[in-house]
Amino acid sequence: MSRPVIGITCYVEPARFTVWDTPAALLPYGYVDHVVRAGGQPVILPPAGDPAALAGRLDALIVAGGGDVDPARYGAPPHPATSHVRPFRDDFELGLVRAALDGGLPLLGVCRGLQVLNTALGGTLHQHLPEAVGHRGHCPAPGAYGRLPVRLAPGSRIAEILGAHSADVAHYHHQAADRLGDGLRATAHAGDGTVEAVELDGHPFALAVQWHPEADDECALFRALVDHVRP
Repeated sequence: MSRPVIGITCYVEPARFTVWDTPAALLPYGYVDHVVRAGGQPVILPPAGDPAALAGRLDALIVAGGGDVDPARYGAPPHPATSHVRPFRDDFELGLVRAALDGGLPLLGVCRGLQVLNTALGGTLHQHLPEAVGHRGHCPAPGAYGRLPVRLAPGSRIAEILGAHSADVAHYHHQAADRLGDGLRATAHAGDGTVEAVELDGHPFALAVQWHPEADDECALFRALVDHVRP
């Protein structure tokens, strides 16, 4: 049985490896490992080329984590804490997500991926979550995940996939959805009210989480995406 082709967006950042110190297209390996374990064939997608044409060649799409979306994309001035904005990545991923939505391509957004999906559909973002919720539990320190429980909406796809009403998950985000984009429904929240998952009504599989499932051994979200498109 052939493996479904799962495209995963990635970073372009300065990186050091072996003897090199150079700009690189890179991705935390947890994404790749989870897709393989779920039965998919991962293909890493650097932010270059024609995203609209690319969407038609994939079986499903994962929009991975990364830096902040340019606030100009949702009509806001930048907050002093907004950082690591990469306009070329915004261009690529917003175009790719819109093509995926137009073509019914199954989509899973992770962290920044939720924010890209929300922005693509006309939503807005909280640019610095500690100011909104009064604590830093969602992003406690550079390079350190926070662990906070989230409540899953009864009857939602995310609750069905995880088989629970709540989950303790790995967080690393200082931004989050504010006003939801057209057609999006919040299906998980943190205890402080932060939107932690959204689903797009009327789409065969368009789901995004604000947390980082690739950081855990749990593979349910990746498996659900691959199973949805498995021949």
